[in-house]
Amino acid sequence: MPPRNKSKDKAKPENIANPPKNFMIPVLLLLLKDWNAHGYELMQKLMQFGFQSVDQGNFYRVLRQLEKDELVTSEWDTSSSGPAKRIYSITSAGEQYLDIWANSLEQYQKILDQFFNLYSNFFTPPRYTSKKEEKTEE
Repeated sequence: MPPRNKSKDKAKPENIANPPKNFMIPVLLLLLKDWNAHGYELMQKLMQFGFQSVDQGNFYRVLRQLEKDELVTSEWDTSSSGPAKRIYSITSAGEQYLDIWANSLEQYQKILDQFFNLYSNFFTPPRYTSKKEEKTEE
């Protein structure tokens, strides 16, 4: 196996901003908490939420798995002109699962807050004082 090129291993800023893939699940459930939606609408909302790109095949696999796990339901919408579309809704089990995610994320947020507090102590630029401030401190 050829040696890895370390310069290519560095994270690119656009990769850093994209949320973890499993984070899509609680976001989808949260989006469905307020309104029922077509898959395409959900995909658009995910991108507005901060997911920079959503793999369409993976996205629909996740929705099917959520339905199989009885966290969401879907029914065919034939009311509009054009092809029928599935409308997704959250179930009561999905709402309970969302609560579990929210509690876990709250704990994770506390860890992140501690991380950034410590991080800022190391990387906060030194405060420069003016000559006027130096005289008043003496």
